[in-house]
Amino acid sequence: MKILSEIPFTLEVGKLSDEYKIRPGTELARRFTDLAREVQATGNPKVMYKVSYIDEKGEDTVKIDDTLFTSLALKKNLDQVKRVFPYIATCGTEVDNIKIDKGDMLKSFWMFNLKGILLQSAIIHLFEHIDKHYKTGKLSSMNPGSGDEVVWPIVQQKNLFSLFKDVKAGIGVGITDSSLLVPETSLIGIIFQTEIDFQSCQLCHRENCPQRRTSFDKTVWKSIYEN
Repeated sequence: MKILSEIPFTLEVGKLSDEYKIRPGTELARRFTDLAREVQATGNPKVMYKVSYIDEKGEDTVKIDDTLFTSLALKKNLDQVKRVFPYIATCGTEVDNIKIDKGDMLKSFWMFNLKGILLQSAIIHLFEHIDKHYKTGKLSSMNPGSGDEVVWPIVQQKNLFSLFKDVKAGIGVGITDSSLLVPETSLIGIIFQTEIDFQSCQLCHRENCPQRRTSFDKTVWKSIYEN
């Protein structure tokens, strides 16, 4: 089990203000700048990961460290893979100490997005770390709950979480009975070596998904579910 906690991130206030349509010199601009600076000063994104090996594969299952996962897409993505990198990434709990008045929906919206930047910084850092230390080359990942429900059901986050020990003490992340991570701006998944780019969004039919990173790919869908 390894923990990465010295993860750099930069909140580009000007660029973010433009994205959120905040006019310079206004009271809103001052409020957003103050919040972004506070998050920059206190934020501490973290990652816990491990190196694991695949024990066996079934028709639509993969067993990793004696834990069974059911996902045809996962199994096909790992067909030529023996070593994987399960991980849990989080924005960190430190930013939750920043005061947001109850009912301040705008500041809550800003905070939600800033936490997302911290989480994304943690994931990018992890990919770079794995490539540097394990000489992997091209990497992709899969996450329970990403893509259509059939791709990898979110309930299997519990199976994946069970691969780790002392997660709460290590990076402050827990999991609920309904398989949701806490803090909510956290992500659990498996990173693996690949020769082709893959993102779970390629297997998602939801056109208006706010987290979409790439479009649905009919060719990728057919290669997994119609062959």
